Amino acid sequence: MEKLVQQHKRERHNCVFGDTDTVKSVSVKEGDSVTLQINVTEIQTDDKIDWKFGTNKILIVKIRAKTSKIFDGPDGRFRDRLKLDHQTGSLIITNTRTTDSGLYEVKISSSSSEDTHRFNVTVNDFTFCQVPEAVTRLVISALVGVAAAFIVVYDITSRKAEQEKTAQTSSSSSSSVPHR
Repeated sequence: MEKLVQQHKRERHNCVFGDTDTVKSVSVKEGDSVTLQINVTEIQTDDKIDWKFGTNKILIVKIRAKTSKIFDGPDGRFRDRLKLDHQTGSLIITNTRTTDSGLYEVKISSSSSEDTHRFNVTVNDFTFCQVPEAVTRLVISALVGVAAAFIVVYDITSRKAEQEKTAQTSSSSSSSVPHR
């Protein structure tokens, strides 16, 4: 029975990645956390999972069976910010920085299969984007305000001109009516 359960879990494990040539794009705001999910139901005793980062494929996480080792990277960029889901092997990056942007690759090997999955992570620094956005909103609000003021002034001027015209027409009509 146990072997059947392990086989079932292994089959689900093998179906997770589908096309291994695809790269999943992930975008995150600087300072937020991001989870790179590999959709493994449960790490098996014969699983070897390696997470690598960047074009040089620097090893950042090594999982063997139920034990794991997290590395900070050669420049210490990930110090205390990488976490693991110990059941699934998914990688969690906390307090993201723009320097965390890049290619993340996970290789999952077992006695019966090997799968690779890639994530292209982009960490966006929105501090520079927010200033132009605020300026744009301010300019649009000002333009709407000016347009509203123009419409009000135009309406008042038109009504005043119409009243003067009506007053002149009525005074002209009354003066041109012959008296008997």
